[in-house]
Amino acid sequence: MRVETSLPLGNWSAVADTARRAEAAGFDGLLTYEIANDPFVPLALAAMATERVRLGTAIAVCFPRSPMVMANIARDLHAESGGRFTLGLGTQVKGHNERRFSVPWTPPLPRLREYIEALRAIWRCWETREPLAFEGEHYTFTLMTPEFSPPPTGLGPIPVTVAAVKPAMLGLIGRICDGVRLHGFATRKYLEDVALPALNEGMAKAGRDRSTFEIWGGGFLATGPDEAAVAAQLEAIRYRVAFYGSTRSYHGVLEAHGAEDLGHKLHAMSKAGRWSEMAAEVPDDLLREFVAVAPYDGLAEAVRARFGGLTDAISVDFPRSTPAGQVAELVADLKAIPSAFRSFPKG
Repeated sequence: MRVETSLPLGNWSAVADTARRAEAAGFDGLLTYEIANDPFVPLALAAMATERVRLGTAIAVCFPRSPMVMANIARDLHAESGGRFTLGLGTQVKGHNERRFSVPWTPPLPRLREYIEALRAIWRCWETREPLAFEGEHYTFTLMTPEFSPPPTGLGPIPVTVAAVKPAMLGLIGRICDGVRLHGFATRKYLEDVALPALNEGMAKAGRDRSTFEIWGGGFLATGPDEAAVAAQLEAIRYRVAFYGSTRSYHGVLEAHGAEDLGHKLHAMSKAGRWSEMAAEVPDDLLREFVAVAPYDGLAEAVRARFGGLTDAISVDFPRSTPAGQVAELVADLKAIPSAFRSFPKG
C-alpha cells in the first residue's frame, strides 16, 4: 500500500521542512487539498525540497479553471519535480460551482470527460508539437503558437485521478482516468457493493489493467499514541461524517446502511444553520463503518481490516511531536499491506 501525508496549506514557511521530514520517514507521497487555500503553491515548494516522493492534489476543483490554465499548472509541477506530479481533480457540487465560484453548472459527467480529453490534447501538443485541435461541446482549443508553448519535458504522461462518490462518475473514471480519489465519506460496504463494481465495469469497458489504476482513500483514520488521542480523533471525524452526510449528493452511502432518514435530517439541520448539533446525530455503530480505529500499535491491522483488498493508497498525518523513528516504523508497517496497484501507465 502507498502511504501519503498532507502538506501545510496556510503556512508556506513550514512546507519545505514538512516535505523533507516526510520523505525521510518513507512516505510515498505529499498531498494538498483545495479547502481554504490554493493547493498548487505548497506542492511547488515541496518539489524543490524533495527528490523521491510523489506530489499530488487531492483534490483541485476543475470547472472554475480552464483546462488550459490547469494544464499549464500541472505541466510545470510535473516538469520541475522530475515527473513526480499527479493531478487529482474534483468537480465539486452544483451549489459551490454556481454560488462560490460563479461558474455555470452543466451535467458534470460529459463536461468532465471533455475536460480530461482537453488536458491530454494540450499536453500532447506541448510534448510532441502536434497541432492543438480539440473541439468539444464544452471546450474548444485550437490555438497554440510557439511563443506560448512550454518546451517538451521528456517525462512520462501526467497521471489524472478524479474524486467521486456516485456510480456513474466512478464508471467514467474507470474508463478514462489513471486513478480514483475515493471520498473519506465511504464505508467498506459501500466500496464493496457500489464503488468498486462501478470502477471495475468502467475499466473492463476500456480494457484497462487494474495494476495501472490507483484506488486511493475511501474512509477515515482515527489513531494516536493512546486511547484518549484516538477517542478525540474519532469525535472530530463524527462531525465530518455529519457534515458530509448533510449533502444530498452523498446520501447513497447512507442508503447502503439503511440510514437515508439520517441524511434527510442532517440536510434539514444544515439548512437551518444547526451545524454544531449535527455530530450528535451520528450513532457510534454507523460512525465506525467510516473509520479505521486504533492506537499506533494496532494501526496497521486496523487499516488492513478496513481498507485491505480494496484500496491502494491512504493518507495519514502524524502530530509533529511524534518521534521520527516511530513515524518511519508506522509508515513501513502500512506500506507492507498488499495492494493491486503497481504503477501509472508509462505512455
